[in-house]
Amino acid sequence: MTEDSTPSWRDWRIWFAWRSGRRRWLLALARNRCRLVVIGLLAGLVTGGALLLIASCATQIPPRNIDDACALLAERSDWLADARAASQRWDVPLPVLLSIIYHESSFRGEVRPPRTWYFGFIPGPHRSSAYGYSQALDGTWGDYLAATGQHKAKRNRFGDAVDFVGWYVNETHRRNRIAKSDAYHQYLAYHEGHRGFARGTYRQKPWLMQRARQVREQADRYQAQLRRCGPQLRAAQR
Repeated sequence: MTEDSTPSWRDWRIWFAWRSGRRRWLLALARNRCRLVVIGLLAGLVTGGALLLIASCATQIPPRNIDDACALLAERSDWLADARAASQRWDVPLPVLLSIIYHESSFRGEVRPPRTWYFGFIPGPHRSSAYGYSQALDGTWGDYLAATGQHKAKRNRFGDAVDFVGWYVNETHRRNRIAKSDAYHQYLAYHEGHRGFARGTYRQKPWLMQRARQVREQADRYQAQLRRCGPQLRAAQR
């Protein structure tokens, strides 16, 4: 490129293109941290703990088929043990636990709500403190830790997250008198909080009631699927 053809930085179009490109770069960086770590390792940028970091990234990759409970739990046998333990501990149907996590995070352990962006490219805070498989808020997660004594629990660990969902469903049953098998109303209370549900805040949110219906439908599908493959899953764990 010759000197005469060099664009001027006063040109607003160049600024807009740079700003948009920078935002896309930041988004890609945030969404692909594990991929970047693996690439860096393969390129020789990091020499220690390679296998540990790669394994850590791999555990955050969601199962290939989250619509089928049989395929999901066959792929992640450790999740099956964790989910069953939570189901038994809190007396909550396994399909209800799985369906809530399905609609909260799509079984992604590192997911957070979208960020606020300033001037189109400066990343600001997330819209809420929700995080992990269960999308538990900071305050609610703190209540869970205090109630259960599991102070080392983490929201990005499936076993801890599914136990949290079981605890919350149990609390909703105790406080709001909602059956633990009632996925529709349990999800409304999960989203709105126990006091919000009692006030009926969800009635002003048609989109939320629609999602709660989807949670119920997914729980029903999971239940039918688990009836079909339950014996095989139990045999695989022996």
